[in-house]
Amino acid sequence: VADSDTMSETLRTCYVYLNQTSRSFAAVIQALDGELRQAVCIFYLVLRALDTVEDDMTIPLDVKVLLLQNFHTFLYQPDWRYCESQEKDRQVLEDFPSISKEFRNLAMVYQDVIANICHKMGVGMAQFLEKKVNSLKDWDTYCHYVAGLVGIGLSRLFSASELEDQVVGQDTALANSMGLFLQKTNIIRDYLEDQREGREFWPREVWSKYAETLSDLASPANLQTALQCMNDLITGALQHVPDVLKYLSRLHNQSVFNFCAIPQVMAIATLAACYNNPHVFRGVVKIRKGQAVTLMMGATNIDAVKRIMFQYSRAIGQKVPSTDVSAARTQQILSRIQTLSEAEGRLLSRSHLAPIYVSFAMFFAAVSWQYWRMLSQEQDKYVPRQ
Repeated sequence: VADSDTMSETLRTCYVYLNQTSRSFAAVIQALDGELRQAVCIFYLVLRALDTVEDDMTIPLDVKVLLLQNFHTFLYQPDWRYCESQEKDRQVLEDFPSISKEFRNLAMVYQDVIANICHKMGVGMAQFLEKKVNSLKDWDTYCHYVAGLVGIGLSRLFSASELEDQVVGQDTALANSMGLFLQKTNIIRDYLEDQREGREFWPREVWSKYAETLSDLASPANLQTALQCMNDLITGALQHVPDVLKYLSRLHNQSVFNFCAIPQVMAIATLAACYNNPHVFRGVVKIRKGQAVTLMMGATNIDAVKRIMFQYSRAIGQKVPSTDVSAARTQQILSRIQTLSEAEGRLLSRSHLAPIYVSFAMFFAAVSWQYWRMLSQEQDKYVPRQ
């Protein structure tokens, strides 16, 4: 964890903002090794500031478009700040000079990655301010802009730090899949919350096969078709799991592996909880506290992650209704996941990693508990998508 005694005042401020705004990921970011920790912290805060602009419905559309498209340039303007936001995380905009100063203090290899991703994400966010998610291609594109790019940026930071091989940062397709799996899981789980807030992220190409409007799925009279629609989307999201396993199999550094693996196992557990579950259309589906801690404690190597993926793919398979429209496709992808999870020799072994000694296990247990507490507190409200 970062040593505050050796930090500049602005870097200490950045870690305060990280803990105030990232909630669920603050502990895991701060467990990263070496200079990568600071780079990921600043990357997160820059994207949190960008996301705060996008989320603020009080900013006029024309102003917001320009802010999003030009946000990457503010990283190089020492005095730029935005003081007109009404969002709860507005401090990252009001004190953006502290964040941008620490960004400029990073090694150039990190600066280039962060600025590039910020530029692409801002342009993509501006594009979707008025564009709806109609086709499955739109869905992938939207998820790419708000989450896939995060995966690509993080992967490039991992490689730039030399904690991971260059291929991790170069294979953007796998890194994108990592982000898409998490984002699609969030979108599926948050159907009711988004409906209440007037947001629609489920792709029309899918839901229009089951209902006249997306909001119709919330009606008790339409429960069976709503479940079929959701199961269809979950089946699509599961297509990313083979890429997730391949990506994780390439990682060498333990702190990076934990950082990447924990959200992925939480995601498949969430999909298993949501699959064919009427409660998605009535309230909030949560992973149980004990279940979450077990997942976080267990996801420390690729073989363990494969066992978790196998376990939850089987759990989903046991719930697939024979009458479900997408049942055959669901069973097909589940079978593929189980085959990949069983074939220990088909993926790169991570046996070269040091074993998890008692001291590390105790530390990771503490981090996992802190991670879960923040995640639980945030789920009681609304978790902004990353």
